[in-house]
Parts: sequence; C-alpha cells; structure tokens
Amino acid sequence: MACFGLYCGKTLLFKNSSTEIYGECGACPRGQRTNEEKYCQPCTESPELYDWLYLGFMAMLPLVSHWFCIEWYSRKRCASGVLFQQVSALFECGVAAVVTLLVSNPPGTLSIYSCGVLMLSDWYTMLYNPSPDYITTLHCTQEAVYPLYTIVLVYYAFCLMFMMLLRPFLVKKIQCSRYMLNPFESIYAALYFFPVLTMVQAVTGGLLYYAFPYIILVASLANLAVYLVFAKIEIYSDLIRKDRLLVLFSHWFLHGYGLIALSREDQLEQNLSFLILVPFPLLFYFFTTKFTKPSRIISEGAKWY
Repeated sequence: MACFGLYCGKTLLFKNSSTEIYGECGACPRGQRTNEEKYCQPCTESPELYDWLYLGFMAMLPLVSHWFCIEWYSRKRCASGVLFQQVSALFECGVAAVVTLLVSNPPGTLSIYSCGVLMLSDWYTMLYNPSPDYITTLHCTQEAVYPLYTIVLVYYAFCLMFMMLLRPFLVKKIQCSRYMLNPFESIYAALYFFPVLTMVQAVTGGLLYYAFPYIILVASLANLAVYLVFAKIEIYSDLIRKDRLLVLFSHWFLHGYGLIALSREDQLEQNLSFLILVPFPLLFYFFTTKFTKPSRIISEGAKWY
C-alpha cells in the first residue's frame, strides 16, 4: 500500500541481488526523498544553477551585514582599520563557505548532492503531516530540499566561529583602534544579526528561495538611485572616480546576479544575454536627470531641517 501524504515514504532496510525489504511509512532519512512510488531514494543530483545562486545570496547576507556594521560603527575615524576589518569579514565568510562545502555530502569536495526543489511546500514539510484516520498523525517531517535548508545554517555557524577566532585579534592589532570608543562594536553587532539571519532562514527560507531575485533587483536599483542622487552624479563625467566606479560595478554585479537568477535558465549562453540589460537603469537615470533634476531633492530636503 502506498504511503499517505506528500512526504511520507518507505525506507530501504535490506537489499541483495534478489530481494528488497522496506520499512513502514515515515519520514525519509536526511539526504533522501520520496519518489513517485513513495519509496525513499538517496539524492545524488547536483544543484541547479538557481540553487547555487540562492546559496550565494544567503552567503552574501552575513558579509553585507558585517560590512554595514563595520562602516556604521567606525564613524569614519580610521579608514585603514575599516578596510582591514572588511577584508577580514570577507576572508571569514569565504573560509566558512569553503569549509561548509567540504563537510557536506559528499565530504571532502566542493560539490554537493541535492534533492532539488519542486514546490514551496518542500520547505515546510512539518505542515503536511497526514492523519489517515483523522486521529493519529503520521509524522513525516524531513528536509525535502536537502541540503538547501540546513547548509545555510551550518554556514552561519562557521561564519560566527571564524569571526570569534580571527576578528578580535585583528582589531587588537589595528593601531587606530585605540582612538575608537569601542573597537569591538561591530563584533557585538554580529552577535545580534546572526540569530536574526538564522531565524529568517528557518522561518522564511522557502519564501526567500522564490523571492531573492526580486529582492536583489529592487534593493540594488533603489540603492543605486539613492547613491547617484546624494553623490550629485548628473552627467557621465561625474562617475570618473575610483570610489564611484567601485560602487557602480558593485551594483552592476548585483543587477546581473538578479537577472540571471530571475531567468532560471541553466544554459550559460542564455544567461549571458540578460547581462545586456545591466547598464539600462544607469542610462535611464542620465536620460531623465534633466526632467527630474535630482539636485533639487537634496536642496529641498535640506530646507526641512
């Protein structure tokens, strides 16, 4: 008899050349998922490009949070110290990502096995435990999207560990830290935002999986527009500065990242064709500055203060 529910399956207990013995219906072990016949099968496929982009997005969240907190608490007192801490945050997150991949299945490699994502309910299997007789609940909660749910949490744990191991020593070595009120403020801030990121992944991981391309595009476009206005960039020549070009290319990277994710195509040639859309927001801004006059936004806003 087939198992009830979307995610209940029978686990293989014994197998030889002529016999296969399966257990009772229940949750599949980690790294397995039910097939159409309701048997638990090991996941041995590689993640799709969209899955890798999702993992990249989740990996960028703590890094961006680190950079924001470092910049915020530095109060522009020591540019070299800020740079060293930001490089340290990049190193910590990079090492954490590599170690996370190495300890994942298959261990010792930078590749991972994935069960794939078929629908939103795959992220919330605890909500789909069946009750065949309307009295007894058959608990089949499992990680149907293995390893996209737990690998992010493991990555956050490694990020926190490497930060606690490396960052305090770096901050103590920075000479200008003596001129800061509390040079460890950015580290303390991370102790707050890591639990927040963990809760976001635990509760809304499935929603973020489908929404992250739109989040990236909207956030990067809005942030670029605000930057261009407050940096008083109204013509092309205003961009010819190293810091402004760095900001522009960073936003273009996010534009391209979001567009490729939005296309959900695994073919590289088709993905690259979307990159021609990356400069369009900047061109649109320059074409409309004579009508919108962004400089007035700053001058009129200053009158209110």
